[in-house]
Amino acid sequence: MAPLDSARRRQGNRSRRLAVLLTTIAAALVVLPGAALAAPVGQQLAAADQALLDGVRMAGLWEMPAGQMAAEKGQSRVVREVGAEIAKQHEELDRLTVEAANKLGAVIPNQPSAEQQQWLKEMKDATGARFDQIFVTRLRVAHGKIFPVIGAVRASTRNDVIRDLANAANTFVGDHMVMLESTGLVRYAELPPAALPAPGNDGLLAAAQANSGPQVGVSNTVIWAIFLGALGVGGFLTFRLFRRS
Repeated sequence: MAPLDSARRRQGNRSRRLAVLLTTIAAALVVLPGAALAAPVGQQLAAADQALLDGVRMAGLWEMPAGQMAAEKGQSRVVREVGAEIAKQHEELDRLTVEAANKLGAVIPNQPSAEQQQWLKEMKDATGARFDQIFVTRLRVAHGKIFPVIGAVRASTRNDVIRDLANAANTFVGDHMVMLESTGLVRYAELPPAALPAPGNDGLLAAAQANSGPQVGVSNTVIWAIFLGALGVGGFLTFRLFRRS
């Protein structure tokens, strides 16, 4: 009986090892391909996406008080109305920007830049028609600078949250330029020229490539290589196990 019991124990051990091996291979079949499909590709915030968050946030931080100032001290009725509406709309856009940053876990500015603070001081010190002109000129130039940035990020971002924010910002900024132009105070001849790409260089394509950003997760090629390697090792061990039995 002892030799028979020993043989049964060896057979049982081989069966258990085989079961564990087959279970491991089965897990590889299920988990690894699934990991390849579920890898969080493109979830890391690209530099251009962060730039849009920062730019829209900083625009709101100085244009809200600028609009409120215009609503209170603008000489022209149109300037007062435009200022009040721009301040109101920037409050909404700022709320959307903060919500987007919170969803993405991104850090955004909490105060205007030194240059923007200087613009606010310039408006605070001005009165009458001079104030109206400074208000319209500063805001129209600022909106013109961020407008193409919004378009470039909107065209190339892979992030749904950023895309939604860019859609909203594009609408608000476009409306603000129209409102500022309705004052009749925009000096078009003094607006900065458009930054066009050099001949043969597609600037928008370059922006899109820059916005692709680093990818998060393991590539499908690496995952499948690991998967096939596991199958090969599993097949070899299975062959040796059966050969010993």
